[in-house]
Amino acid sequence: MSLAPRAVLVHRTTEYEELVARHGTHGQAAFFLSSRGRDIEEVAERHRRTGRALAEVASAVPMTWRQARVERADLDRFLFAPEDVVVVVGQDGLVANAAKYLAGQPVLGIDTDPGRNPGVLVRHRPRDAAELLVATQSERCDFDELTMVEAVADDTQRLVALNEIYLGAVGHQTARYRLGLEDDGGVVEAQASSGVLIGTGTGATGWIRSVRQERGSGPPLPRPTEDRLLWYVREAWPSPATGTSLVAGELTAATRLRLTVESERLVAFGDGMETDAVELTWGQTVRVGVCAQRLRLAG
Repeated sequence: MSLAPRAVLVHRTTEYEELVARHGTHGQAAFFLSSRGRDIEEVAERHRRTGRALAEVASAVPMTWRQARVERADLDRFLFAPEDVVVVVGQDGLVANAAKYLAGQPVLGIDTDPGRNPGVLVRHRPRDAAELLVATQSERCDFDELTMVEAVADDTQRLVALNEIYLGAVGHQTARYRLGLEDDGGVVEAQASSGVLIGTGTGATGWIRSVRQERGSGPPLPRPTEDRLLWYVREAWPSPATGTSLVAGELTAATRLRLTVESERLVAFGDGMETDAVELTWGQTVRVGVCAQRLRLAG
């Protein structure tokens, strides 16, 4: 007998909860904010809206379904199952945070703060949850298959991201490595830079877009469902030993960017999740390209 679907509600600790945890009480948190020209009521109201949204979505889960909740900080320890329907209740970035831990499960993005969030990935309101949850079990739900990016190290470590992957040094130190494209006839360049950024069409609304705007030119931004990535080297430094000729480009589904570490320690992390990074040491090689896995996001 097959298991009933499980609705997994993904959320994150609110700013209000973080403030109270840090300062001990509501009053102490209010005093801290007032000393910096802010009113805690604004933060508390966003907290209440999030709570109401979570409660409304939870009550919309069909009675015959199972239900679970997971906070963003616990995503790397949560075991998602094939029959799960993942309901992200929060901001656009929370969808990206959850994406790397999924394997084709349907995802619903619920916006808790319309007007404040762009709503690129959290496309729905809490009141829509009941209909959407049922629709995921039929042919009535339309999904966008969003392209993801992956980095695979030569020791089998693997990292997947929805927006972008950053490869570089911890902190603000210089990253040293050798960079090349696997289909470029073996051309490789030694570089010293602030790191390499590889992004998707979904990420083209964020970090990748800002880097591209700084350059003033380059390939057109990919669409979120397009099997194409853009990559940029940040602040490459020219020297007798390092070059700056390979600093930007695009990757198709069949192309991989290849980076060999020439620093004591570099890291790769995706979508801003530095706490869940792949660590790379001298001489290791990592290949980055389009991931075969997609994020199935309800339209």
